[in-house]
Order: sequence, then structure tokens, then C-alpha cells
Amino acid sequence: MRRNFNLIYLLLDGLHDIRLDDRHRWLMPHDLVIVPANVLYASANIKECKGYCIEFTTAFMEPVLQGALSAQFPFFDLEAEHVISLTPNESNLVQRSFEHILEVDSGHSREKTQLLRDYVHILLLLIRDCYKARYTVYIKEKATRAVQLTSAYQHLVDEHFREMHEVQQYASLLNITPKHLSDVVKSTTGKPPHEMIQNRLLQEARTLLSNTAMSMAEIAYLLHFEDQSHFSHFIKRKTGHTPLEIRKGF
Repeated sequence: MRRNFNLIYLLLDGLHDIRLDDRHRWLMPHDLVIVPANVLYASANIKECKGYCIEFTTAFMEPVLQGALSAQFPFFDLEAEHVISLTPNESNLVQRSFEHILEVDSGHSREKTQLLRDYVHILLLLIRDCYKARYTVYIKEKATRAVQLTSAYQHLVDEHFREMHEVQQYASLLNITPKHLSDVVKSTTGKPPHEMIQNRLLQEARTLLSNTAMSMAEIAYLLHFEDQSHFSHFIKRKTGHTPLEIRKGF
């Protein structure tokens, strides 16, 4: 089945198998399983299992994230390895982290939501350390792909910013979803992709206003704004000045 939440569990004992998308395997004690949201997951054999399990939505963690969840924690990437065989020492650390989460969840603190978010974040950081120790090559390859995709996006913006103002238009050219493009660009630049388009438009508008005799309407038409009014509003919002003020050097 597919879930709209992320699932993490640690098997300590018992019989347990999993199928993630088209991959099937039997779990061993101290295997840690990460099931990202919307990944097809099933288990046909569960008997006398012991361990820990939590589930959370990506939205729940957004206040402590900087960019996409999978960008900070690569084991949530859909192509990543989602089962980590922990050492006993690693397992003990992760178990204590699970216990802290369960203790807070069963309590009545006024700060319960914030505490839970912080402890889940700590768990994810612990898992990331374990993951990095095993899958450094995958992480480096993923980072390289992200940089390459961002570079391709930048190249397309430089070519088409005048007539294409929407992120989904570029995502279509790159054969990816707008969300994936947004996540990748934010992970590599720290900024949403629409800022790249708007900054390029603003740069071109400043150049045309300062170095040509084109009218406001002509510039608006060249940059594919709906009309001069929309162009003026864009300039005012981005700079705090009107196009005329920019032309005069304010």
C-alpha cells in the first residue's frame, strides 16, 4: 500500500519481510527500514516481531528543514537504499532516540509538538550518520546529479526567461515535475527556482530601462508581461522603485 506519511522502524527480533516497490527482502535483527511517503510498501510475513516504529508527515518536519526532506536526508530519496543494517552500537543509539520520542509522545507537555519534532529530527540525524558511513558514493552521485540539473535549469532560464515565466514550463522541458525541480534547485542554491527567473527578468529590465530608449510598453511586450501595468507592478515589487525612477537613476 502507499501512505501519505513517512515510516521508520527498527527490527530487533522476529520474522519480518518487506517489499518496497518491486524489491523484496527478509529483515534481520538491527535492520532499520525507511519508507518514504507514497512509496509502495507491503509485508506478507510478520511473526513475533519486536522493535520500534514511528510515522510522520513531511509537513510536520518542515519547520526544522532547510529545503527538501530528501535533500537533507538522502535515505528518503525514492532511488535510495531504504534498509540499513545497523551495528549493535548504532542500534543502541537509535533505540534510545526512539525511546525519547515515545516518552514525549506519551506525556502531556505544553511543548509536546515541538519536542516531538526536535526528537524526530535528532533521530533523522543519527540515521544520516549511519547512512553516510555506508552509501557515500550514492550521496555524492545524487549531489552531482542535483548540480547538473540545476545547471541545466539555469541554462534554460538564460535562454527563455523573456517568454517563459513559470517554473512548470522549465520542468516540462527537463521532463521532471515542478516539485522535483523546486526541491533540487533549493537544495543546491538555497533559493526557490522562480527567484532565478524573476532575477533574470529584473536584470534585463534594468538594462533596457537604463541603456535604451524603448518605451515602458515596448519593454513590457519584449519581456512578455501581460501589459505595461503588470510590468510596472513587477519592477516596483522587486526594487521599491517605479520603472521611470530606475530609468532616471533615482
